[in-house]
Amino acid sequence: MARSGKPPADKASGGGKTSGTRMTGTRSSGASTSAGKTSGKASAGRGEVRIIGGQWRGRRLRFSAAEGLRPTLDRFRETLFNWLMFDVEGARCLDLFAGSGALGLEALSRGAKQVDFVDASATVCQDIRQHLHTLGSDKGRVWHSMAEAWLKTHASQGPYDLIFLDPPFHQDLLQVCCHWLEKNGYLADNCKIYLEAESSFERAKLPYHWRVLKEKDAKNKVFFLLERTPPTPDTPA
Repeated sequence: MARSGKPPADKASGGGKTSGTRMTGTRSSGASTSAGKTSGKASAGRGEVRIIGGQWRGRRLRFSAAEGLRPTLDRFRETLFNWLMFDVEGARCLDLFAGSGALGLEALSRGAKQVDFVDASATVCQDIRQHLHTLGSDKGRVWHSMAEAWLKTHASQGPYDLIFLDPPFHQDLLQVCCHWLEKNGYLADNCKIYLEAESSFERAKLPYHWRVLKEKDAKNKVFFLLERTPPTPDTPA
């Protein structure tokens, strides 16, 4: 699922009515690891995402097909946002491995205060910027960066109330991301974390103070909605 190639520059730009601030930072190393959350139809070289709720309900947005984008069906996304019914409005959100941007865009449609989209693909990032412009939203920021590199260097952007974490499967990225999310203070108290993993993923690998609120199995993957409870003084490192 991963896309290999030249590591991306780490930079963000806004979308919507304003062009946003453009920033440059450290360059990351390694292969691109972005996974996508897409829905709807796919055609030669293009796909389509449909927003299923909120102010942009029913809007369809086209995105470029890219190696490593892993489709998530509408019904799973609808289940997730039913779980999050009272947690999205006014939330600061982080969409790591953003892919098509479907989860972050859905959150904005449902009243999120801000969403930071992070992805290692320049094409993916450009598509998300275009979506924000099309929707007239200035509440999204798009960061072209490897997820791990971004988490190591952008702690000042947190904390977040809601995090979408859906990396490519079988690349041992979840534990790395969980470590940096905790270490660098990205998680507000009682932050909600949506996590999607291969079906063989062991729950014991999660930080012990991340409480499982909801869990759903699919054919070859598992979905979790977690809540980060404040660690106690005796929390293991």
